[in-house]
Amino acid sequence: MAPSILSLKGLSKQFPGVKALDDVSFDLSAGSVTALIGENGAGKSTIVKILTGIYTPDAGTISLSGTQRHFSTPRDAWNAGIAAIHQETVMFDELSVAENVFMGHMPTKSAGVAKLVDWPRIKERTQSLLTRIEADFDATTPLKRLSVAQKHMVEVARALSHDARVVIMDEPTAALSRHEIDELFELVETLKGEGRAILFISHKFDEIFRLSDRWVCLRDGKKVGEGATGEVSEPDLVKLMVGRPIDQVFPKRDIPLGETVLTVKGLSNATEFDDISFSLKKGEILGFYGLVGAGRSEAMQCLFGLTKPERGTIDVNGERLVLKAPSDAIAAGLAYVPEDRQHEGAALPLSIRENTTLASLTEHVRGVFLSRQSERAATRSLGERLDVRAASWETAVEDLSGGNQQKVVIAKWLATKPKIIILDEPTKGIDVGSKAAVHDFIGELAEDGLAVILITSELPEAMGLSDRIIVMHEGRIVDAFDRGSWTPEAIVASATGAEAAQRHKVSAP
Repeated sequence: MAPSILSLKGLSKQFPGVKALDDVSFDLSAGSVTALIGENGAGKSTIVKILTGIYTPDAGTISLSGTQRHFSTPRDAWNAGIAAIHQETVMFDELSVAENVFMGHMPTKSAGVAKLVDWPRIKERTQSLLTRIEADFDATTPLKRLSVAQKHMVEVARALSHDARVVIMDEPTAALSRHEIDELFELVETLKGEGRAILFISHKFDEIFRLSDRWVCLRDGKKVGEGATGEVSEPDLVKLMVGRPIDQVFPKRDIPLGETVLTVKGLSNATEFDDISFSLKKGEILGFYGLVGAGRSEAMQCLFGLTKPERGTIDVNGERLVLKAPSDAIAAGLAYVPEDRQHEGAALPLSIRENTTLASLTEHVRGVFLSRQSERAATRSLGERLDVRAASWETAVEDLSGGNQQKVVIAKWLATKPKIIILDEPTKGIDVGSKAAVHDFIGELAEDGLAVILITSELPEAMGLSDRIIVMHEGRIVDAFDRGSWTPEAIVASATGAEAAQRHKVSAP
């Protein structure tokens, strides 16, 4: 077996209310690709951030070639020979390829007592690296002119410029075409041949089995298995990824469903989603499940009028909805609680009262003036209903916990008295207690007659709360399951595009 380059022993990391990693250990070997797999929230991103110096572990050790190392900053990890290639490249679009490749470690030359950047050397070395990886662009090309796949090649060149011993590839193929993926995989084979250790993170089983030599599976922050890729089957990995009871976690309310309130047919956008068709009934919780890049949020943002579809129709209560702006969706009775509550959902410096009434200000106008008394009454009613905990309704939202911030965002949209509410990752980044409160409240909304679309990457949440689950993969609906007909293995298999998944064609009722 090839020698170990990187060794993780007993890594643990705790965040408020969440143990992100719990005693995780594994090795990366020279000239080998190790696939790190697991559901969203399993701990993969935490591993990457620890290895790249963004987080420091609470416990455990990291060793490189037998020497224990401690990374306090990303610079420490970079200097140790660890480089990362992310799904979304983090570089400077206005600079050239050469400038990006050597950013932070530019060669210099002496000019008397001064040191000057050696631009000819930088260009020469960059061009040599680009030739080595068979890139089809020049060292002087502005980065903004490159495709996503070409930018990934620049990141590979950057890793080679520093002679990185460990290369982390975090969902690098999410935005690539099949041809671009093939080219990236050829680069990986080149890196393997040079004896580098590669940590490859992907939700796509075809990539895992094609590229990796070994696998490590995380679940709920713990390592639940590892081994040689050639000695494991796809169903075995799916079972390891899921592997926990669901039924008792989210007690499902028995709610009789009403008439159809929303019908979507053929909603399409050329770059993000295609042929999205489904219906939604009063009192129903319809789960949308998928992995990174599946197109769920993009489809729902289009449904709310944030983007425009190229084709497709939307009917609300039997009437055709023409969306020119989100205000049209709000007027028709739709509400959208975004995934990023801090940047898209709330105005953090404003108070709870100001945020709660922000989307429904016209309801509180008396004559030509805004009534503070009316605002406070509405805020108090919704705040108490959602159990928002704060010193007063005038407390700035930025001073609240993540769970209470999320409750304020939900309150803002409930104040518009919607018929249909879209909840995009409503429990992302909040503690366990707040999650339970939000789950209970989602059930209350359905019981009160609202139709709920629940977008979630957490499988237990989707299975525990939903009446039906629609699964998306690479921008399309690939499966739909009624409550009682699903298994966690079948849902994950569909979401990952696994060949073992039994697909059936989905169309709007």
